[in-house]
Amino acid sequence: MSYRKLKADHLFTGRELLSGDLVLLLKDGVVKAIVKEQEAGEGVEVYKGILCPGFINAHCHLELSHMKGLIPEKTGLVDFVYKVVTERHWQDDEISAAINSAEREMLNNGIVAAGDICNNLSTLREKEQHKLAYYNFIEASGWHPSVFATRFERARGVYNAFIDEYPSTTIVPHAPYSVSEELWKEIIPYYEKKVVSIHNQETTHEDEYFQQGTGEFERMYKMMNIDTSFYTAPHKSSLQHSFDKLAKARSIILVHNTFTQQSDIDLVKKNIPKDCSVSFCLCINANLYIENAVPPVELLMKNNCSISIGTDSLASNHQLSVLEELKTLADHFPHIELETMLNWATLNGAKALMMENTLGSFEDGKMPGVILIEDIENKKLTNQTKARRLI
Repeated sequence: MSYRKLKADHLFTGRELLSGDLVLLLKDGVVKAIVKEQEAGEGVEVYKGILCPGFINAHCHLELSHMKGLIPEKTGLVDFVYKVVTERHWQDDEISAAINSAEREMLNNGIVAAGDICNNLSTLREKEQHKLAYYNFIEASGWHPSVFATRFERARGVYNAFIDEYPSTTIVPHAPYSVSEELWKEIIPYYEKKVVSIHNQETTHEDEYFQQGTGEFERMYKMMNIDTSFYTAPHKSSLQHSFDKLAKARSIILVHNTFTQQSDIDLVKKNIPKDCSVSFCLCINANLYIENAVPPVELLMKNNCSISIGTDSLASNHQLSVLEELKTLADHFPHIELETMLNWATLNGAKALMMENTLGSFEDGKMPGVILIEDIENKKLTNQTKARRLI
C-alpha cells in the first residue's frame, strides 16, 4: 500500500498542537495514522511550518461575491443591509464569474467546507462540481406578517432545487428582526434535527429594537417601506426572544454575536436541549468592516462556549480566508493560544456543520484535507503567515 507521508515542525490534529518527529500517513487523502518518524519508512515529505486539517468556513455568503468593494466600510449594519438589498442585482454572468473566483479563493486559502447562505440559485451550478463541501442555508426573511406565505414559498423553491444535490440543506431564518412569527412556524420543520444558522446581535440597534421598540431599526424599516405598526417590543434581547425557536435543531450556529452579553449566554446554556449543540461563529473582519467593532471573545471563552470561524461575504470583507480571520483575532486578543484558534477553525467548525465524521481533524478514516501553515514565530501568527493546500 502506497502512503503519502507528511512531516513538519508541528502537527495540529484538530484538537492539539504537537511537536516532534511525527509523520502523518494518508492513502488517497484518507488519514491512516500519525506515527513516529522512525516508523514511517522512506519517502517522507518534510516541510517547515504546521500541518493542519483543512479550514472550515462556518459562515459565508458566496452569492454576494460580486459586491466586493461596493459598500463603504464602517457605515453600520442598517445602511449596510439596505445597500445589500437594493444593490445586489447584477447580470447573471457577472455574478457567476464572481462566485467562481470566490470559491477558488477559498480553495487556495485552505478552506475545505463552508456553511453558505443562499437566497437564490446563483451558487448551485458552481457547487455541483463539489470542489468544496457545503452546508446550504436557504435564508428566509419577511418581517411583516402579510408576506410570510410568499417569502416561505420562495425559500422552499430554492430549497427544493438544492436538496437533491445537497442533502445538507436547510431553510433558516435570516435574523430575529427579519422573520415574522408566522414565517418562523413555516421554516422550523426544515431544520429540525439538522443545522440552523441565524445572524445574531450584529449591532447594538438590534437589541434596542427588541427591548424598547426604538432606534435605528425604525429607520431601516422605513427605508424598506415596511409597516411596523403590528410590532410590540418583547422587552428582552433579540437572542432571548428567538432562542427557543431554534431548539429543535441538532446544531445551532449563532453568527457574529458582536454585542452578545452574559445574560444571553446564560439563557443559551440554561435552555439548550441535551441533544443539541450551539456554536458562536465569529466573523471579526466583517464586524470591523460594518460596525467597527469586535465580538466579546473573552466573554465567550470564559463561559466555555464553542467557537467557530466564518468569513461572511466579500460585500463585508476584503478576502475569504479563515487564516486572515485568525490573524485579526490574534491582533485584538494576543493572549489566545494558536492551538485554541486552530481548533475553532477546524474541528469546531466541522462539528457546527455536522461534518465532523469526515472533516476537521486528523483521525483514522477521515478526509479532512491537509494545509501547511507557514511563517509562524514562536507558535504565533504574523503578518507574513500564510496557508497553502497540500491535499
